[in-house]
Amino acid sequence: MLHSAELEYDAATAISQGRRDRQEDAVAADFLAGAGTGFAVLADGMGGHAAGDVAAKIVVTEVFSELKLRAGEPEQLEPAIGEVLHSAADGANACLGEYASHQPQLRAQGMGATLLAPVLFRDRLYWISVGDSPLYLFRDGALIRLNADHSMAAELEKLVARGRMDPAEAAAHPDRHCVTSVLTGADIPHIDCRSAPVRLQHGDIVLAASDGLLFLAEEEIAEVLAAECCSPSARIGAALMQRLEALDAPEQDNAAFCVIKPFDPQAAPELPAPPLSAEAPAAGPLPAEAEPLPGSQPAAPARPRTGRRVITFLATATWRDTPGGSRSKTDASA
Repeated sequence: MLHSAELEYDAATAISQGRRDRQEDAVAADFLAGAGTGFAVLADGMGGHAAGDVAAKIVVTEVFSELKLRAGEPEQLEPAIGEVLHSAADGANACLGEYASHQPQLRAQGMGATLLAPVLFRDRLYWISVGDSPLYLFRDGALIRLNADHSMAAELEKLVARGRMDPAEAAAHPDRHCVTSVLTGADIPHIDCRSAPVRLQHGDIVLAASDGLLFLAEEEIAEVLAAECCSPSARIGAALMQRLEALDAPEQDNAAFCVIKPFDPQAAPELPAPPLSAEAPAAGPLPAEAEPLPGSQPAAPARPRTGRRVITFLATATWRDTPGGSRSKTDASA
């Protein structure tokens, strides 16, 4: 049995349609007061009218139901969490395929959704993710991406790091914001499932989000979290939404997220935060002596765009090697 710090959670969800014609994000969370366990499930749908929104709801409903059925016995759930999360993702994926098989228009245009589900047991964080929806840990002024980024941006940055692509070329690549793995009812190309825990501590903030939040640069997200680190999770969510609205981006995507604050119920009360309109202080860098957490990702710039596509075959040398068989956010078919 893992040693447990007796943390509890303050959690809140938020969702915005942005400037889009419909809402294709979905999010749900289950954090009972004093329970010491909880989880959130988030999905970002794609596939156009009557497809992306349905896909996101199917994924969230199926995964949430599976976790909720097992949440009453955390001692049995935690040792099997990797298997349970894989099973839940597979079940949601199969449900998508079954639904689409009975809808002729969806068989033609396709439908799909990302999946992000963090699960917490006291001070221990696990997750499963498919797609580009980020899972962040904010600690000591630093914002760290924990989960894998299943997008072409991540693949292009690998090429840049290996000296096989010019940074400017990678930044301007037309497929940069394409996703490389989503749930569509077919085989899932890539799954990131954390079956060994990341340890949390009092004062951390966990943020699970759809990619619509990334219209803000990660530095801006960190500024908001630094300014509101002593605030309740609902206020933090409101501050993030306020910052998104202030951008007034004409192509603002749907945005959904869950803010989770693990806290020690025996700790001294935190000082109240200033009003939301106050200027947020800049977040400090990751301390030199701190090592990145396993699976942590480098900071990324804001990602304004009009949509994204699904690519299931990745570049291995340069972007010119990328196959042309990609899929758009309004065409998620195989």
